Amino acid sequence: MEESNVITALAALAQPARLRVFRALVVAGPQGMTPGALAEALEVPASTLSFHLKELMHAGLTTQQRDGRSLIYRAAFDQMNGLMGYLTANCCAGAGCIDAAVPACTTC
Repeated sequence: MEESNVITALAALAQPARLRVFRALVVAGPQGMTPGALAEALEVPASTLSFHLKELMHAGLTTQQRDGRSLIYRAAFDQMNGLMGYLTANCCAGAGCIDAAVPACTTC
């Protein structure tokens, strides 16, 4: 994943309503959700939701598919995985990562 794509994706997710929309689509999985179902579940006005969906699509984090008269939005899992991979690519320089919440073993 290119650095510019990472920055665009992180910027899109750096807004509370968009983050909630994206997380709802991740939870919905491959079946996705209609805008109406998203608006109802998240208690977001349709016009506001439309703006946020457009921003998430621009960042490549969601996809849109027409199903008859409905639109179905889905999380773009390939992009999400690419973003996560980019962020963790060199985690702990390849060594096992230490959980900061767990005290390190001093006798090891």
